[in-house]
Amino acid sequence: MGSEAIVLTVPGDVEREVRLSSPGRVLWPESGTTKLDLARYIIDVGPAFILANGGRPVTLQRFPDGVDGEHYFSKNPPRGAPDYVRSVTVVFPSGRSHPQLVLEEPAAAVWAVQMNTVVFHPWASRADLPDNPDQLRIDLDPQPGTDFADAVSAAIALRSVLEEAGLTAFVKTSGNRGLHVFAPIEPTHEFLDVRHAVIAAARELERRMPDRVTTNWWKEERGERVFVDYNQANRDRTMAGAYSPRPLAHAPVSCPLDWAELDDADPREHTIATVPGRLRTVGDPWQRMHDRPGTIDVLLGWWGRDREAGLGELPFPPEFPKMPGEPPRVQPSRARREP
Repeated sequence: MGSEAIVLTVPGDVEREVRLSSPGRVLWPESGTTKLDLARYIIDVGPAFILANGGRPVTLQRFPDGVDGEHYFSKNPPRGAPDYVRSVTVVFPSGRSHPQLVLEEPAAAVWAVQMNTVVFHPWASRADLPDNPDQLRIDLDPQPGTDFADAVSAAIALRSVLEEAGLTAFVKTSGNRGLHVFAPIEPTHEFLDVRHAVIAAARELERRMPDRVTTNWWKEERGERVFVDYNQANRDRTMAGAYSPRPLAHAPVSCPLDWAELDDADPREHTIATVPGRLRTVGDPWQRMHDRPGTIDVLLGWWGRDREAGLGELPFPPEFPKMPGEPPRVQPSRARREP
């Protein structure tokens, strides 16, 4: 690892010079991918990256010793942040308010790489209205005994469910074994409402594929099915953004796909080394995502219908306060052992 520093020219609405220290530091040992490789990747995909992730509160997942070392999450702006990196005050599940980073141009993302950021976790809402998501997000997470092909089948069925609810779905690889399905929505509802809309869609998908997908929060109840992770729709719960790298050995990227590509997709093909070329030849499948946002009104109608049928709230993540209507936050096997 060298201690030298270089200066990179980063295009954008304003061209900027960004200092990069230790450019030869290897972040992904197996592939030999360096900090400089990562910075150049962000420059190459800059417009698509900022279109997908910019203007939102974002958490930086930083790996000072590479992806095999310790990591931590950065939310508020570190000292010495340049003036083109701003922040916005957001409210966290605890009720506390705190400033959160906002990236609005490629140079800001390259600066984040200088801070050893590997994964970018944007909120589902924008900085000008942080309490109201403009994206409905569903994480399809294959459980042991299932694989990416199972996630593909679930995503295709989920697309139909969302279409019936009046929403247009977009898909990307998670960067690992799963898929992320997004739908643009009008920012007219708070996070809890959007969570309920996601639960309604997930339950409808589960009805159609009961042996292949599950909404069970507790791992011991999921079986060999794809978990529809509704809790990613909560406030301050994020997933890797579009075109964000992931901390896996082959330096993969969470890559947007066209639906027509999905059946033959191999998530391992989409890496820091390959995605810039893909953007140049295929383009950005998410470029026009927010041209025609939908509403969650139909899904909220399904949520109300299910509540009347006795299907109420589902468990929240452990760091959340106890929420109204939430079932006991204890795994079922333990509850059976403890009267």
